[in-house]
Amino acid sequence: MILNNENIKTELVIIGGSAGSLKVILDMIKKLNDVIAVPVLLVLHRKAHSTNILQALLQQLSPLDVIEIDDKTEIENNKIYITPADYHVLFEDKKVMSLDSSEKMNYSRPSIDVTFKSAAEIYGENLIGVLLSGANADGVEGLSYIKKNRGRVWIQDPETAEVDYMPRHAMEAVPYDKIIQPENLSEYINQL
Repeated sequence: MILNNENIKTELVIIGGSAGSLKVILDMIKKLNDVIAVPVLLVLHRKAHSTNILQALLQQLSPLDVIEIDDKTEIENNKIYITPADYHVLFEDKKVMSLDSSEKMNYSRPSIDVTFKSAAEIYGENLIGVLLSGANADGVEGLSYIKKNRGRVWIQDPETAEVDYMPRHAMEAVPYDKIIQPENLSEYINQL
């Protein structure tokens, strides 16, 4: 089911992804404008002790500042934030993110569901949740929670996903606003 609520102000975009999503993220980040109207948060499944190379790689490609979140990181427009390995990201309010090391959800920490739910409670209709390629169900319950809080849901077209389980499951379970082609994701964000 496709819903239309394009005229609502967006205050945050969260992009969740797992296996097969990095290629989409790398392509998107290169095509973002030098100035965007919202912060973008990337919640990507990472190994618990992965190095900080992801932030450096994204920064090389991005016209925007790419910041790996620390506890109590302040949220600013026109920045890209990435979740650190082995932590969930929670929202204290619209200005501050915190880190949490509670149990894994869907075998994942960071968990897309945890961050989607926390953001939905704070941002309501001003949130866009995007779910990309992945091999487990993480993110689906969070998207449903975003929708219950009147936020918008964008899902990668499963036909374009390297691993289609996550977006296909989301399409079947959650009312969505857009099915996105990976090459158009940056354009949609640039237009917000």
